[in-house]
Amino acid sequence: MTPVTAFAGKTVALFGLGGSGLVTALALQAGGANVVACDDNPVKMSEAAERGISVAYLRQADWSSFSSFILSPGVPLTHPEPHWTVTLARRASVEIIGDIELFCQERAFIAPEAPFIAVTGTNGKSTTTALIAHILRENGWDVQMGGNIGTAVLALEPPADRRAHVIECSSFQIDLAPSLAPSIGILLNITPDHLDRHGDMANYVAIKERLVAGAVTAVISVDDPLSLPVLEDISRQNMGNAPRHLVRIAMMPRPDAEICLDGETIVERMTDGSMQAIARLDNVPALRGRHNGQNACATVAALMAAPFSVARADIARHVRSFPGLPHRMEQIGHAGRVLFINDSKATNADSAEKALLSFEHIYWIAGGKPKEGGIEPLAPYFGKIRRAYLIGEASQAFAATLEGKVPYLSCGTLERAVAAASSDAAGDTAATEPVVLLSPACASYDQYPNFEIRGDHFRKLVRSLTDFDGEVN
Repeated sequence: MTPVTAFAGKTVALFGLGGSGLVTALALQAGGANVVACDDNPVKMSEAAERGISVAYLRQADWSSFSSFILSPGVPLTHPEPHWTVTLARRASVEIIGDIELFCQERAFIAPEAPFIAVTGTNGKSTTTALIAHILRENGWDVQMGGNIGTAVLALEPPADRRAHVIECSSFQIDLAPSLAPSIGILLNITPDHLDRHGDMANYVAIKERLVAGAVTAVISVDDPLSLPVLEDISRQNMGNAPRHLVRIAMMPRPDAEICLDGETIVERMTDGSMQAIARLDNVPALRGRHNGQNACATVAALMAAPFSVARADIARHVRSFPGLPHRMEQIGHAGRVLFINDSKATNADSAEKALLSFEHIYWIAGGKPKEGGIEPLAPYFGKIRRAYLIGEASQAFAATLEGKVPYLSCGTLERAVAAASSDAAGDTAATEPVVLLSPACASYDQYPNFEIRGDHFRKLVRSLTDFDGEVN
């Protein structure tokens, strides 16, 4: 745990006592703060009280006594409308911050030079975070990895000079972290997402920009048009002599990018214009697909920068040993010739596109709680899909999009979809390796609490197939 000693003696309000909220309250108390915590769920309040946290219903609280209000990132700050606690905090002119901000203030207080990499992007941030952490660990660093990737940031060990924090940051978390200033900030990409929480794309882009705007080294992709205004803003700040180094990455060689993907090879553009190879991605199953090339380019750019400066040979070696993450194009194994891929993390069309680009002869399981735009943007890849198996709330809308373009079966549940898809794929004599792909392009909340549980269920169903051989090749 990271005790938040920077808040010692202060009285703070906190709302949201889920996993990260509970950790935050305990970290504040461990650092000497007086915490008054609340949650809409009385059970959560009782659990917090049992852990020694002072709880109270904040509607009746004296907000003038609070120096700060700590809001869990899942609670609405601005849209579709501010949570009632946000309204009360603003009326009392109390700052509203989150756990990432507490970490940043504690780092500034106890170890301001401690290595800190922050990663954001609409897609790819978890894989990039994990890949960076993997390579640093293999190079002997004490690595603390967390944030949006799973472990609450304040559950990690405190910042220290030879301890690197590699933190995935969602837009919700960035919105509550006004002093975010990492050693290295990475912006992978920006595509429409979470507009119900941020109002419009302009606000969403501005929030993402904050992560790199305060970084000593900013790593920004030049691949998508919504990242370019961020790049232009950062470049203008550099012209104003801001203490920041800018590294551009791209998924193809281009003259305005320092780190690029050239086919299956990550290359660095040298000052004379030549390209120097750093690492190859072919035969790295955990980094299949061009989108993972972007993740790997961002990783290379970060690790070659100060304070890390990892040698090219070490990067190349440890890229090859990266095991990957569950639910992100995870190769479960084979049943006969059929390869099963768990891409449950693909909760929007842009993310599912990456999986569809990576395979041929696809038996696609899709659906769940739909997001804005549906699967219409995936039409260019429909020719790769032999049949689609639709589940959840999105079934009817997805069927309408696929009608006359892709054969489909409305299955309703994942159990039916896996059974039908595995049978159809096994009968595909034209494909050397037909692929049953769970890449839902939807949130999971209609049928599962989260994408992890959905992916775990898929994995369990696949492993129960009578001809599953358990091998991952």
